[in-house]
Amino acid sequence: MASTHRIIRTAAVIGAGALATAGLAACSSGASNAPTPSGPVSIEYMHRLPDGAGMTPVADIVARWNKEHPDIQVKSTKFDGKSSDMILKLETDVKSGTAPCLAQTGYSEVPGLYAKGLLTDVSKEAAKYKDNFSAGALSGMKVGDAVVGLPQDTGPLVYFYNATAFQQLGLTVPKTLDDLTADSAKAAANGKYVTAFTPDEAQNWLSAQAAAAGDTWFSGKDGKWTVNAQGPGSRTVAAFWQNLLDKKQTLATERWGDGFTKALNDGQLIGHVGAAWEAGFLLDSLDGTPAAGQWRVAQLPDYGKGAMTGPDGGSGVSVMKGCKYPAQAMEFDNWLNTQVDDLASQGLVVAAKGSVTTPAKMLTQFGGQDVLAELAKATGNLNPDFPYAPGFATLSKMNETAAAAISGTAKVADVFQTAQNTAVASLKDLGLPVAQ
Repeated sequence: MASTHRIIRTAAVIGAGALATAGLAACSSGASNAPTPSGPVSIEYMHRLPDGAGMTPVADIVARWNKEHPDIQVKSTKFDGKSSDMILKLETDVKSGTAPCLAQTGYSEVPGLYAKGLLTDVSKEAAKYKDNFSAGALSGMKVGDAVVGLPQDTGPLVYFYNATAFQQLGLTVPKTLDDLTADSAKAAANGKYVTAFTPDEAQNWLSAQAAAAGDTWFSGKDGKWTVNAQGPGSRTVAAFWQNLLDKKQTLATERWGDGFTKALNDGQLIGHVGAAWEAGFLLDSLDGTPAAGQWRVAQLPDYGKGAMTGPDGGSGVSVMKGCKYPAQAMEFDNWLNTQVDDLASQGLVVAAKGSVTTPAKMLTQFGGQDVLAELAKATGNLNPDFPYAPGFATLSKMNETAAAAISGTAKVADVFQTAQNTAVASLKDLGLPVAQ
């Protein structure tokens, strides 16, 4: 997830007395006030999709739309740069009246962008397409009662494991946290790890696990934010990982450091709680080795709420403020985000419902498993009530506390205390009311 930014219209928003459930002002749906076009309309769409080798180019996808829809012509623009840089550009362009009608935005960016008045509430139009997406995927595009676009890709947590190593150790694929705890002990006794505690991913990774355990961190009532990052789900997650750290039964290393890859390559790491999008590259370093084709992916173990998982990444296509024809923009938005095979070729875990063809590379790396079918199942199991809040980016401080938990100078429970304190302080810094 990418960052959200400082709200610049807070005083006007709050003064209007129109705070929505999420604690932000709801704008009227642009679709209801849009002019009726007298001829073909033109819409610009900005994205950050990779368009790499072997992928269906976004320009080709859009060209197919344009051929089939002469009355709604779309121009696609690829932004080459960081997500945060694209957000800054969008903010500047909205102010100058030159913003695209549609833009790719990370789910954690949406609340801040909406609060700053950069997005349009298109909830009336979105209602036409809601059946094409799971409730959990749609929640990423909601701010209170407002809906600002449609989801494109998701990052539900899943469980990756080396099936061959599991069989050799007599381990079964964990269905519950108790199972994962037992597998951790047995694997560690044999010099292996079935999980990795990754402090550099704590912000999204641990919050997603709290969501999988049924928590809702951000909600609103009576025009005020409520923050609860220390609920029963967070406590379950903290207790689980603290036990593994105390007993040295998890690999404690940064996800994006050399230690993780080395442990994967030498067969020490044989399991991983990770985001679904990791399936696209997690096993690249094993290509051509004896471990190639040994790994599989399964649903996240039950954290106490049954078949539920949490969001770790993902983005949607939002309707920007100033879009002249939001109804037509949403028609394209829905069409684009339901071109599941084209989007899957871009390496996305597609948010839309429907059968997706697993690419040949994944089939090879995961021993012929229909990986994308498994990941689609996880998308359908996303917690439907885990919205983000403005300033979520500041919760990156969780990573520092998680690193301290590895060194023994903090506990995993302190990571969630950091989340609570930081979220409350961030909302107050943004001038938004917080329930005490």
